[in-house]
Amino acid sequence: MANKVILVVSFGTSYKETREKTIEALEKTVAERYNDWEVRRAFTSKIIIKKLKERDGIYIDYISEALQKLVDDGVKDVVVMPTHVMNGTEYDFVKYYTESFTDKFDSLRISTPLLTTEKDYDKVIDAINEAYISRFFNDSSNGTAIVFMGHGSEHFANPAYSQLQLKLWTMGYEHVYVTTVEGFPSFDDTMRFMAGYKYSKIILAPFMLVAGDHATNDMASDDEESLKSRFISSGCDVRCILEGLGEQKAFQELFIEHLDAVMKQ
Repeated sequence: MANKVILVVSFGTSYKETREKTIEALEKTVAERYNDWEVRRAFTSKIIIKKLKERDGIYIDYISEALQKLVDDGVKDVVVMPTHVMNGTEYDFVKYYTESFTDKFDSLRISTPLLTTEKDYDKVIDAINEAYISRFFNDSSNGTAIVFMGHGSEHFANPAYSQLQLKLWTMGYEHVYVTTVEGFPSFDDTMRFMAGYKYSKIILAPFMLVAGDHATNDMASDDEESLKSRFISSGCDVRCILEGLGEQKAFQELFIEHLDAVMKQ
């Protein structure tokens, strides 16, 4: 057994294709960059863990289980690498369980989510530009806007989405919007922000690690309450980009940067 392990902790997804393109791709990049470390996986969604076990016969550890296995295997040095966008509820779970194992290892460190420091917002916007805007949204003069859909929550860290939106506008991305499924800005909020412009075409993309259930159903489905259907009902043509952040090299590099920072501690 390895004495040094990087535990990559994600919320998880039950969608095989996007899991391979995002979570597994990121884990592979981590393993290549830190080839003298073993890389392991854990999820924070017990619902997804249960579904994968019952439906596909795939067992993925919950974070506390993964940490206990590291103890049982005699691992000495552990770095926990969350793949969360912001310091929200899921990251709180990761911190809680990580801190509860502090005295079990010689060294136990944890990296931070994508949106943590002020500089992170600039870097994330650069990555958004490289991974999405430059590929799908070169010209807004023809009445086109691009909308990124995040998860959102009631957690006090949810204003990270609003800060990202304001940063985008401040940096000149006038026709780029951020909305959320379960927080502020909501779908209704974002559509009000956009009401002053006569958009005829909308590009939708998930601002999530994976393009899983939320991207497929809340963003891109034909359900009348989906983001796509709302824009179609308002008279716009809609294109959905079902690509999670995890499959974008620019975002993989940002996660690696956060890992690099904690490795230097």
